[in-house]
Amino acid sequence: MRKNSKAFSTVLLFVWTAIFPQIGWGQATPGDVSGVAGILVDPEGVLQLRTYEDPDGSLMRSRITAAKAALPQDIRQRSRLRKVSLNRLEQALSNAIENNQQADDAMRYLAGMTRLEYVFYYPETRDIVIAGPAEGWVTDASGRVVGMQSGQPCLELQDLIVALRTFSPGSLNDTVITVSIDPTQEGLQRMQQFLSNLRGVRPNDATRIAAGLQNSLGLQEVAFSGVAANTHFAQVLVEADYRMKLIGIGLEKPPVRLATYIDKANPAAVSRNAMRRWYFVPDYERVMVSDDDLAMEMVGDGVKLIGEDEVVNADGSRAGVQQVDRASRVFTHSFTRAYHKMAQKSPIWAQLRNLIDLSVAAAFIRDQNFYEMANWSMPIFSDEGAYPVQTYNTPVRVETAVNVRWKGNTLMTPVGGGVRIEATEALTGSNIKSDEKGSVKDAHAAVRPGKIDHSRWWWD
Repeated sequence: MRKNSKAFSTVLLFVWTAIFPQIGWGQATPGDVSGVAGILVDPEGVLQLRTYEDPDGSLMRSRITAAKAALPQDIRQRSRLRKVSLNRLEQALSNAIENNQQADDAMRYLAGMTRLEYVFYYPETRDIVIAGPAEGWVTDASGRVVGMQSGQPCLELQDLIVALRTFSPGSLNDTVITVSIDPTQEGLQRMQQFLSNLRGVRPNDATRIAAGLQNSLGLQEVAFSGVAANTHFAQVLVEADYRMKLIGIGLEKPPVRLATYIDKANPAAVSRNAMRRWYFVPDYERVMVSDDDLAMEMVGDGVKLIGEDEVVNADGSRAGVQQVDRASRVFTHSFTRAYHKMAQKSPIWAQLRNLIDLSVAAAFIRDQNFYEMANWSMPIFSDEGAYPVQTYNTPVRVETAVNVRWKGNTLMTPVGGGVRIEATEALTGSNIKSDEKGSVKDAHAAVRPGKIDHSRWWWD
């Protein structure tokens, strides 16, 4: 292993900000967005929610029937541990390109893998292998490709390529991946002016106030670094964080029961200009590396939500404060505890976890010098001209989301704010466990790429 303090620099940090101005008195009028399936980014770069309806599941059942008929038996059967050789996969893709063909669905969806659990290297054959559970796949009504039996989203080649490019052969930097959705300082200043001019608020003013807050803040700005903004990888990150914020402020019903911020917030404890920042970090139960450094296993849900507070000044500038309020703490803890069940019910949360897994795996491959050991320079995966993945509309702006909730004699109007994603050190210190029982080494030894047809890039 590379022995330095910045090895495995792949913590993904996602930050949401919510603003909670308070005024008036009255009764509760909660907002709710049901049936949210995902996001759509229009050609102008404005991010919007999208929904679909399949109330009795008949549409999905017909899709599964068609998918079963289209997929070969071997690849559609469920596998506890499917293996994909990355360098063999690239060679297969190169052969297809040379023959003026496109990547087939098996390549695009990594032979149906729904979770990345292991990374292996085999000196004898120079194979770099990722492994995890897999099954046949189907495209659901929202456009996501998911497992037929589990409903879990498949790992995608385009996301793998983004992760590998981020931690590419020969790169030394601890790349920081950031995605931020933030109100402008001018918008925050207009919001503060709007609030200061409110007088004699009544219960029937709620809709007017919500519209005034939304109009004064205007569209919020989206900015990226570390990964290309016009990729599927980036859009998944934005969607996950946007919808997490909507759940927190009560505008999207979570797929499982959990305590939201707006439900637990105490108006007496929330200042008029408070901001709540919520962000995800990796939370692996254990990351084990074999004693020969040729194998790594990731176990656990991999995602934890934490938070911090800020205040908005009169001029729209923001400043951090030390203490996280109780309602924010309850929400982040509840979200983290429910994450596994949420990922089972709603594919976006499993997709977010998959991106973290792919990033950690890519960093491990780079930091273990597997590229050099395999004599693999990743010529196709690293070349946007050879295999483009930057094919999506770039999110530039998003509408401000506003909820209106009366609590006692206080009108709380949480307003959606920002996202920040920071890639730092994910696999350092206590996160790395030694393979004391040899289970990772045994799993590595059980895979025998030398016994597989050299032209085959996946196997069970």
